[in-house]
Amino acid sequence: MAAIVKETQSIKQAVLLINGLDTTKFPRLLSRILQKLHLKDEHSFNEEEREKLQAALSLEKYELRLVLETVSFILEQAAYYNVKPTALQQQLENIHLNQEKAEAFSQAWTNMGQDFIEKLRQNAFAPKRLEKIGWCFNLEMGQSLQAKMKSPHAVLELGITSEDSEIYLLNLRHDSCWDLQEHLLWLYTAQSLYEPHRPNQYTYMCLKENQGRNRGQASSPQ
Repeated sequence: MAAIVKETQSIKQAVLLINGLDTTKFPRLLSRILQKLHLKDEHSFNEEEREKLQAALSLEKYELRLVLETVSFILEQAAYYNVKPTALQQQLENIHLNQEKAEAFSQAWTNMGQDFIEKLRQNAFAPKRLEKIGWCFNLEMGQSLQAKMKSPHAVLELGITSEDSEIYLLNLRHDSCWDLQEHLLWLYTAQSLYEPHRPNQYTYMCLKENQGRNRGQASSPQ
């Protein structure tokens, strides 16, 4: 497996600081970060808690910030790659984190990793959901010297639901529709890599068929 954390200069500095932390306090630090890390608008520690933590860990302010940012980054990378606890421990030992700290990461990931990943998924998909799709097609004729020219437009109506319902209207030309379809196909393919049990093969074939048809229309003479 490829390295989920590269040994940059800042990582090297953070590793030295983490290795020097009290082994009995470090697991509690990991636990607190994992509890709060999925919250986009909230820090793991407020300003008062940071001051107390800085004193408890005997760190300078900038050192504490580096430690917290690095621990958060490692956990986010572990979630992104969905690594196993043993693999996470090995990866961290490879960047010279000592065995006690690497084991602390592994144990925290065993206890809270899957819950953290699930919270990240909920944050990614729950706030806004696409509940409704409507569309219409307009063909605008040219004027004066360009009377024979045609300008097709598609209007997409997207109904988005979160705490409030919102309607978005997209006015798309042919090339914009093509770009949108390319992006949808890419997103569908990417999702199938991470959730192989969910893809709808019929939907995928429809996207591919329409993609090929649009390419043919785009290249054919008008």
